[in-house]
Amino acid sequence: MGGSSGRNSSALHLPLGRADYGWTLDLQRTLHARRRAGATPDIVITVEHNPVITLGRSGSREHLLAPPSDLRREGIEVFEVERGGDVTYHGPGQLVVYPIVDLREHGRDVKGFVRRLEDATIATLADLGVEAGRMAGYPGVWVSDRKVASIGVYVSGWVTRHGLALNVAVDPAHFAMIRPCGLPVETVSIRDVLGRAVPLDGVRDGLLGRLAERFGWDLEASSLVEVLGGASG
Repeated sequence: MGGSSGRNSSALHLPLGRADYGWTLDLQRTLHARRRAGATPDIVITVEHNPVITLGRSGSREHLLAPPSDLRREGIEVFEVERGGDVTYHGPGQLVVYPIVDLREHGRDVKGFVRRLEDATIATLADLGVEAGRMAGYPGVWVSDRKVASIGVYVSGWVTRHGLALNVAVDPAHFAMIRPCGLPVETVSIRDVLGRAVPLDGVRDGLLGRLAERFGWDLEASSLVEVLGGASG
């Protein structure tokens, strides 16, 4: 199941709390360049975004089901980005994880990287009592035929950015504004499956532990000042 091999390596966890997507995207690009240059170890960003819709490389605006006026009313921005995949939504109640990982140290295997993200998410959900798995031909994690986590990555110079989004307690009305991944599928949150609220921070900590297992990391909490050497802007 995509476990790690060899001794553990140091990696940093950068918790951002709630943050706008555009600012976080710029931060990812900065940290990606630093990781490629060997200036930092692997970094795992965790964040809860303000409402936003993103279109990946295979995305189509035809999969935006709400008119621009509705998006403006809800304060939802739209970004076209370089990750794989189609359209997805990020917003409150969703745990977003951006691993900035040098795959030269993890087998130079992009498909294996995505599989590890899926494995860690499936294990985290199992820890919470949610039975989840894959759907053949589609990245991400599913509860039966409903999507609970989206995965879309970008790799340049063997270093990754973008990542995964796990629905903990997301507003279903916002998901109704898109056709997720361009597919006629339903999305679901952990709250909906369990019938009760689950603290997002608890889900985050569980997922970080499962990711650390699969990538062989000793994760250490860090801050923007520490990661950027005081140049956080």
